[in-house]
Amino acid sequence: MIFQLDERILFPNPRLGEPDGFFAVGGDLSIPRLLLAYRNGIFPWYSFRDWNEIHWYCPMKRFVIFPSEIHVSHSMRTLMRKDLYKITINKAFPEVIHACGIADGRDEMEGAWLGPHIEKAYTELHRMGYALSVEVWQDENLVGGLYGVTMGRAFIGESMFSFVPSGSKLALIYLARAMQASGGSMIDCQLHTPHLESMGARYIDYDEYMKILTSP
Repeated sequence: MIFQLDERILFPNPRLGEPDGFFAVGGDLSIPRLLLAYRNGIFPWYSFRDWNEIHWYCPMKRFVIFPSEIHVSHSMRTLMRKDLYKITINKAFPEVIHACGIADGRDEMEGAWLGPHIEKAYTELHRMGYALSVEVWQDENLVGGLYGVTMGRAFIGESMFSFVPSGSKLALIYLARAMQASGGSMIDCQLHTPHLESMGARYIDYDEYMKILTSP
């Protein structure tokens, strides 16, 4: 079942949605609505060129990485020992989200979702302290990174990019280790990819996800 949202800041029961998690259209990308969405495991995902209305998803199987379970391959350990890159947090959020949108020509691809409205909304979330970026630098050049939303001790990943081999992997490893050191509980990868599975991501169900997300 697909629900039509209106101007009210609320969501119907996502358990009644489609098997892929698609359950609602409409609404807006206002800060209150986005915060309500993420507090309930919901996120917007839609082709900004093809649809006038926002599509909202809440999969009942969640693909996540627990920080203590991050897998660092031998090749990544070797790369990290070379100390070629500097990694920072929240030093260049607008640049990271923009790079995520255009890397590898993503903005020109069919179904491109990270458009100007997403960029503007999440940059505002960052300004208010609810979104975070990880940056990978080579000298003074931004060569990789990721961004996402912070909810309590959880991080909900939105997108990542690399302009050098393994740039996004470096960012994810750094994030997982930082979260492990600070008591972070979970990195939500949202969608399955072999790249993320190779780094330790696995499925949990929505009930377990929500229990972790709402834990103090």
